[in-house]
Parts: sequence; structure tokens; C-alpha cells
Amino acid sequence: MSKNTSEYPDGQDPTRWRALFVIAISQLMVVLDASIVNIAIPKAMVDLHISRANTQWIITAYTLAFGSLLLLGGRIADFVGRKKVFIIGLAGFAAASALGGFATTQGMLFGARALQGVFGALLAPAALSIINVTFTVPKERAKAFGVYGAIAGGGAAIGLILGGVLTQYASWRWCLGVNVPIALIAILLAIPFVHESRADGDHSYDIPGAITVTIGLVSLVYGFSRAATYGWGKVSTYQFFILAAIFIVAFFYMESKAKGPLLPVRVLAERNRGGSYLATLLVGSGLFTMFFFLSLYFQQILGFSALKSGFAFLPFSMGVIAFAGVAAKLLPKLGARPLMLTGLLMAIVGLLLLSRITPTSSYLTHVLPSLIVMSTGLALVFIPSATAGLHGIEQRDSGVASALINTSQQIGGSLGAALLNTVAVTATASYAVAHGVAGNDPKGLVEGWTLAFRYGAGFLALAAVVVFFAINAGKDVLVEHEGVVMH
Repeated sequence: MSKNTSEYPDGQDPTRWRALFVIAISQLMVVLDASIVNIAIPKAMVDLHISRANTQWIITAYTLAFGSLLLLGGRIADFVGRKKVFIIGLAGFAAASALGGFATTQGMLFGARALQGVFGALLAPAALSIINVTFTVPKERAKAFGVYGAIAGGGAAIGLILGGVLTQYASWRWCLGVNVPIALIAILLAIPFVHESRADGDHSYDIPGAITVTIGLVSLVYGFSRAATYGWGKVSTYQFFILAAIFIVAFFYMESKAKGPLLPVRVLAERNRGGSYLATLLVGSGLFTMFFFLSLYFQQILGFSALKSGFAFLPFSMGVIAFAGVAAKLLPKLGARPLMLTGLLMAIVGLLLLSRITPTSSYLTHVLPSLIVMSTGLALVFIPSATAGLHGIEQRDSGVASALINTSQQIGGSLGAALLNTVAVTATASYAVAHGVAGNDPKGLVEGWTLAFRYGAGFLALAAVVVFFAINAGKDVLVEHEGVVMH
């Protein structure tokens, strides 16, 4: 049970703001990790001799584990104890980060990234649950979630710069190692300031569901990876797609029959929620590749240093932060669908502009305008999408619905990184054969990346179609769920 707040004079936990500080540190670590790693990828590729076909595993190993296990992690936190699971998540995340920092092979790095995802899937929902049970006054809870959201936005920007500094002046390995001291500080502060709480109810865990969906998603991503390495002509590549289809279909069948399902089908049944999750997955598929390929473009083609690359991404982060406030104010006046459609259209334009870059393009004239247009558009998508994802949800399903928003984004990022990396690698290889040049020819590399940007724009276009037909909630989808945060 949650700690009884009635024992305090004002009915409020006196250490609640200190607990929020601890949660903010943990959130900062997770957000920093995501943006730092993108800057470190080019150096890690060289150091560990990672092929272009396998590079996407630096991203997908983490996002697959995180996205697949997030729902299970939230249930474990609720029933085992939110403080206990929070501390376990911090310790495990730190250990996995240290392992990645000491990696001597690509397999060791990929494994460490997957472990980070596993412990992140415990840490993230535990942190949100602690905020929810610690702040019982609605106004204070909204303020606490606002701080959490600000860390999510600002932390990404900080991570880009910190990643550049660490990669350029120390080593890419410190982009993972920096998590260790942050996690240790958070653990030491969590012990006295975070109070334990648990949920009542059936303490059952849908382990078969978690295993089934993870195997299905890993098989799907591995199929794309094999296609990038061996081409689409190999029969063995399609075996993994068939295996993925079997396990994913089995997962949804099992969830419809399970007594305590990981993903209650009723949560997906309402059109606004289901449409929001699908749109978020598609946006994640198109968006993650932008960071992935642009980081390579900045450092390998334009010759930017790691630090300069971090600064080059800053306008995107700043744009999302600046226009998120605009989206929050417009949502009650316009509703979710008009904002999301406008934002998606702008993001599509931004990606199509990026698809026109060449090895000699200027950052100021070709890349920067695209980043500004995309960031403005996506800011108009994130908040309405989160509120639509909780439209009409019952109290018993609010935790699952909240987690599904982040789950959709992470899984979308995993699938997008795998598929679009395959598109890019295949296009680069075809260019090399057609023009009789090496596989690392700058024109061939950019040819692959720009094709991936066009495919990414296609994902966003599909998201717009989903929003147009599925999202019909009126202006009543307001700030009651503004605490939901996108990672």
C-alpha cells in the first residue's frame, strides 16, 4: 500500500519535493543516454569495427528491450514496490552502462545496450508511479509532472552537447560511463527521500506475454538486419519475418485470453487511443532515423567534430521545447486532430527537405531549415498524441495506457531504425555497384541516407492518415493528462 499521508500534519509527505529531485536525476540520466549515444555512434563504429548494416543495433538493442518490457516493468514496480524497483533499475542501468563503456567487441556493446533497456523498463515506470503516489494534490502533481517533462525536453539538448564534449575530448566510452556516477548519486538520495509504496490487487505477471512479444519484435528487427547484410534474396531472411509474424499474432491472441494480460485489448479498442498508439509508432519509425543518419552525415561527410555535431542538433531540441508550450495552449481551443495533422505535415516537409542534401550541402542552408520545420511540427504532435492516448481511459487502465505511449514510440524507433538502415545500406551498395566505386563513397552513402529520409517521410504520411481517420475526440481532451511525458 502507499504510505499513509494522513500521518503528516498537512496530509502531504514533507520529503515529496526531495523525492521529485531524485526522480529528476534519474530521468535526466535516461534522457542524456538517448541523445549522447547518437553522437557517439560514428566513433564507436570505428573503434569496434561495426559494419554499417549492424550499426542500428546500437539503437535497437536498447529500444527493443525497453519498449517490449516497459508494460511488464510497470506492473512489477506496482506490486514488488516502487522504491525497491526504482533503485534496482538505477543500479542495473549503471552496471549495464559501465559494461558498454568497457566493451571490446560489437556484441558486448549491443548486449550492454539491451541490458540498459531491460533496467530502463523497470526504472521509467517506477519513477512515474512514485510521482503519482507521492503528490496527491492535483495542482502539485501537475507541477511535478511539469518538472519531469521539462527534464525530458531539456535533458535531450544537454545530452547532445555533453555527448560531443565527452566524445571529442575524452572517449565515446564515457558517453555510457557518465551514467554510473549519476545513478549512484540518485540511489544514495533515493534511500532517505523516496518512500516505499505498493499497489493492491492481483499480483500476477504476464511473463509469457512479455517473452512472446519480445521474441516477435527481435525476430522482425533481425530479419531487417539480415536483409541489410545479405540482401533480400536469401530465403533465411524471410524465415525471421515469418517467425516474427507468428509470435506477434500469438501475443495478441494470448492477451485476449489472459486473466491478467500485459496489454488489455480493451485499452486498444477505443479509436482515439488505438489511433494515437499507432500514429506514435509510425512517428517513432520515421523520427529516430533522422538523428541516426544525420549524426553520421555530420561527422563522416561534413567533417564536423563530435562537439560541433551536438550543437548542430540543438535547434531541433530547442524547437520542440519552445513549441510544446504553444501546443499545450492550442489544444483546448482546436482539439487533437487539427494540431496533429498540421504538425505531421510540417515534419513530412522537413524530412523531404533533408532528402535533398548532398555531400557538399551547407548546414545553414540545407539542414538547419529542415530541423526547424520538423521540430516545430513534432511539438504540435507529441502533446495532443499523448492526451488522445488517454482519452476515456478507466482508472484501472491508466498506467497501462500511459506506458503504451512510450512503448509505441520505442518500438516504432526500433523497427524504423532497422528497416530504414536496411534501405540505406541496400541503396548505398547498389550505388557502389552501378558507379564502380567503394562502399564508403560519400555520394553513395548520402544516396542511401536520403532515400531513408524519404521512407521516413512515408511513415509520417501514414501516421497522418491514421490521425485523420481515427482521432475524433473533441476539445474536451484537455490537460487532465498533461503529466504524460514522451521519452
